[in-house]
Amino acid sequence: MRPTEIQASSYSEQLQNKTTFIKDNFAQHPMPELEIFASEPLHYRLRAEFRLWHDGDELHHIMFDQATKQKYQVHHFPPACILINEVMVDLILLLKNNEPARRKLFQVDYLATISGEIIVSLLYHKALDEQWVDVMQEIRSTLRKKYKIDIIGRAKKQKIVLNKDYVTEELTINQRNFTFKQIENSFTQPNAHVNTKMIEWALDITQNTSGDLLELYCGAGNFSIPLAQNFEKVLATEISKTSVAAAQDNILQNNIKNLKIVRMSSEEFVEAQQGVREFRRLAGINLTDYQCKTVLVDPPRAGLDDSTVDMVSQYENIVYISCNPDTLKHNLDTLLKTHVVTRFALFDQFPYTHHAECGVYLQKKS
Repeated sequence: MRPTEIQASSYSEQLQNKTTFIKDNFAQHPMPELEIFASEPLHYRLRAEFRLWHDGDELHHIMFDQATKQKYQVHHFPPACILINEVMVDLILLLKNNEPARRKLFQVDYLATISGEIIVSLLYHKALDEQWVDVMQEIRSTLRKKYKIDIIGRAKKQKIVLNKDYVTEELTINQRNFTFKQIENSFTQPNAHVNTKMIEWALDITQNTSGDLLELYCGAGNFSIPLAQNFEKVLATEISKTSVAAAQDNILQNNIKNLKIVRMSSEEFVEAQQGVREFRRLAGINLTDYQCKTVLVDPPRAGLDDSTVDMVSQYENIVYISCNPDTLKHNLDTLLKTHVVTRFALFDQFPYTHHAECGVYLQKKS
């Protein structure tokens, strides 16, 4: 099914199919009852990317059919939030008759928030000059009459920002408000409502947990900032400079006093913890000051490497958020030698696709 053909009436069936797949996929492991967290059936995505097709005087968003590889026009995109759908229409109308703005334009990316902000990134096969800046300022001013919008132009070795390169998301998590700075072209959770359910689930399973928390792959603090309330201290690591900078801003904006974030990969942290290497990035942080009994990991699709699996298996409690059931299952082959799964969840971040976001809570065997 093409994304443009998605119907809300088919959501329940697809979620049931995904649920059956996850249960069958993990049937070989001793798993508790699966907790299921559904998505909104339509308008759930806050990120969208499209190629642009120039057809004479016309300009269209396009996608490619996965089976035939043929392009097709996109005038309405049901997976994307209503804000993205509205901006798509108004932006094309302003671009298509503006030669400096549309020339050599080949892609447009949208990043929106449920709090009503949006960034549009325009990608070009040409150098962007002062004329482009002038016409895009006019287009942005026109769109600003209706939207809280900023525009970014990207070309080879160029990034021009009109007026800022981030949005501020506002999430209510267990009746407490949090704000998150989300920077264009960096990782963010695409489905804010399901993301909120993921965070609330992590808060529930770690309530009344003693000791401190270690988080690997923390991004901009999506989990560590709200979870800080459940722990005495939190130490988090992230390799992306952009995400670390956003996380530091988010710590300040949310007035979190017991969280420190270090720019390190999980592999580097393992080396630091084992005393294999010393890192200047850990200056001022004494790892022995942290009594981490719980570790949270939210790795990329490749899952945890062997050395990180060995390291996290030393912790009493493991919160594992996974975007790839296959690598999660592979990591569980090792982790279940020392731990048992006491909570198991499916978060439908990506409806109508084969992608499944899972959560497991493991506790050390007595």
